[in-house]
Amino acid sequence: MAGRADAHLGAIAAGHHGLIARRDALRVLSKAAVARRVRSGVWHRVHEGVYRPAGAPETWEQRLLAACWAGGERGVVSHRSAAAIWNLPGSDRELVEITGPRWRRSRHDGVVAHESKHLDERDLTEVNGLVTTRPVRTVVDLAAVLEPRTLEEAVDELLRREGVDVGTLGRCLERLGGTIRAGGAVLAALLEDRLGEPLGASGLETRLLRALRTAGLPKPACQYEIRARGRLLARVDAAYPEHRIAIEADSYRWHGGRGKFELDLARRNRLTAAGWVVVHVTARELDDGAPAALAALRRALPAA
Repeated sequence: MAGRADAHLGAIAAGHHGLIARRDALRVLSKAAVARRVRSGVWHRVHEGVYRPAGAPETWEQRLLAACWAGGERGVVSHRSAAAIWNLPGSDRELVEITGPRWRRSRHDGVVAHESKHLDERDLTEVNGLVTTRPVRTVVDLAAVLEPRTLEEAVDELLRREGVDVGTLGRCLERLGGTIRAGGAVLAALLEDRLGEPLGASGLETRLLRALRTAGLPKPACQYEIRARGRLLARVDAAYPEHRIAIEADSYRWHGGRGKFELDLARRNRLTAAGWVVVHVTARELDDGAPAALAALRRALPAA
């Protein structure tokens, strides 16, 4: 009988990131039998009411699921952990962050637990066996835990994705408490600013746009195609077409290596020959406020 019960529970663990919930164990084993397995090391107690069979590998997904189960059946992956699932800025795959109803909050070491009475089905989905907040809800939640700069990058990344707009984010924020919610005022200001605000095609370009806005420079056209006699010369990160000024945000990741350097140089020469001024700015320069690039733009822009 015990062998059949262990086989049944092993099958459950195989489908749940190597975990067994106490509620499932007690359907086929007595409380004493469960206690014996824990004492003998056959099972390891991960959280209250959650066990991992000996030999089952430990993973981040397993820790997330264990925390959700420990917080009650309605615990869900949220905030920075959900951002990692959706590949959003501000994510943290070392962190275990969940949300549950007020009356089922998880209190365990190594878990960042949030309380919310608003866990509607419209905000949730399942990814790889984990119930998690959807991307829009995730970004609204991130407003409470991220610094404004990283939150801005997360907002812009989400707004670049198909089917998400400022209105969708704004309606979710309002439904969940609006500006009285933690971080709500910061997020509301970002969304208001995004009404008509161009978005960069990458986080680096978003930082470039922020630097231009902070410096009081005009909004550029993003991902602008420069053509001569109908032929595409280049697509640049940002541009002031009326002044024939192109801006390129360069990262080592995408612009490293001799071959890429030579291609970029040839591209820049084509633009210069066509009468364009090209201003480059790197991620490191943006970290320092990009004073040289901004000064070059002020010189090139009339009355800037």
